[in-house]
Amino acid sequence: MTQHCGFVAIVGRPNVGKSTLMNRILGQKISITSRRPQTTRHQVMGIKTEEDTQFIYVDTPGMHIQTRDRNKAINRFMNQAATHALRDIDCVIFIVDRTKWTEEDDVVLEKLSNVPAPVILAVNKVDWLEDKSSLLPWLDSVSKKREFAAVVPLSAKNGTNVPELEAEVAQRLPESVHYFSEDQVTNKSQRFLASELVREKVMRQLGDELPYQMTVEIEEFKDDGKTLHISALILVERSGQKKILIGDQGERIKNIGREARLEMERAFDAKVMLNLWVKVKRGWSDDNRALKSLGYDLD
Repeated sequence: MTQHCGFVAIVGRPNVGKSTLMNRILGQKISITSRRPQTTRHQVMGIKTEEDTQFIYVDTPGMHIQTRDRNKAINRFMNQAATHALRDIDCVIFIVDRTKWTEEDDVVLEKLSNVPAPVILAVNKVDWLEDKSSLLPWLDSVSKKREFAAVVPLSAKNGTNVPELEAEVAQRLPESVHYFSEDQVTNKSQRFLASELVREKVMRQLGDELPYQMTVEIEEFKDDGKTLHISALILVERSGQKKILIGDQGERIKNIGREARLEMERAFDAKVMLNLWVKVKRGWSDDNRALKSLGYDLD
């Protein structure tokens, strides 16, 4: 039986549903999600093997224009991580949000102009369109922006047309042996996923109050055979942010910890003891050396 295997970059501007799409395709949560832009900060690989075909999806940070308030080292890292994912790729899924084409979509389109791999345009959140009749003429106009291998309207959240997208991708994967075992679903460690789940719960609780000035570092990840003991350090940049994160009488940090622990127990299928700490580390998001020490490293 001839095997097929290839790398598929999922790209787009912030908040168009890239991580939601990958999680839907895999049938489990690999990338964290929230309604806030730039939730994804790293390349996250999701692996799906179906008989003779292995799909290696690469979820990427949203490509964005670096304005004055979005020009920190962390922003530059995210744009570099997204661009880096386009190297040696076999297929690209370019996601846009319904019939809203923005300047940042043009940024992504420009990045794709030198990519030799076929590009599939995925028009997400079509279930949200109030006027469904506007979709076809918009698809016709956007198809003229470049030669797309296919255009697929879909809903990553409820799964509409996602199998059709997967079928389009499968047609474009090269003949190759599989790079990963059949049961592997990501290249990321449980330690990494634990830090991301804590960060997701913080973002969902706090939203715009801590857009970029927060990250999570796992200080302990120990399995005693019965329980996973995890200690996570939440880093912020100012003492005021620490107070916001902890909340009145510690209620907010307790809620974050409870939600993160329950999510980890589902993800790891194990009992979890989670301890959270908050620390002020001034300027970490605009310090290349600090970013590298915290795992923001393309290598």
